[in-house]
Amino acid sequence: THLDALQQAVQEARTVYETAAQRLSTAREKAARKLEQAVTKELKPIKLERARFLVELEHLPPESWRAQGMEQTTFLIAANPGQPPGPLAKVASGGELSRLMLALKLVLAEQSSIGTIVFDEIDAGVGGATAAAIGERLHRLAKRSVQVLAVTHSPQVAASADAHLRLGKIVRNGNTATHASTLSTEERP
Repeated sequence: THLDALQQAVQEARTVYETAAQRLSTAREKAARKLEQAVTKELKPIKLERARFLVELEHLPPESWRAQGMEQTTFLIAANPGQPPGPLAKVASGGELSRLMLALKLVLAEQSSIGTIVFDEIDAGVGGATAAAIGERLHRLAKRSVQVLAVTHSPQVAASADAHLRLGKIVRNGNTATHASTLSTEERP
């Protein structure tokens, strides 16, 4: 009957989906472990040496399966030893989150189609060698065909830039506007 043929087609489609989704799950698991290792390697120089970065692949029940596969991916971080890992956005402080994003973007730069990345005060709460390491990583990221804009007060971070802009405010006729001007070589830090 027609109903039997349709049920057969549904079962065949489900089998094809499960096979493809399982291959995707296996590839994701391998990529997740590789991403964890690569990001972790970038954490020590940017003053996150005690942090653990993890990729959680949560297998979904069949009613939640979708075209993207049978699992949901979440990035987790344990910022300090002894702390359980939690979702990146909830556990990391602003400065930690910025530095983690730098590590992630650095590792994923070749696979990304993002043309410009903006970091706002990524150097908050750090200085010296850590700020220099952040600057060096921003410079490496910019060399991978990604435009990097960084708002910073750190001379170590600024020293890594190819160009500098000075941001300021102008009040004209009672209205405040932000402006940017390119610094000459002599004006650079």
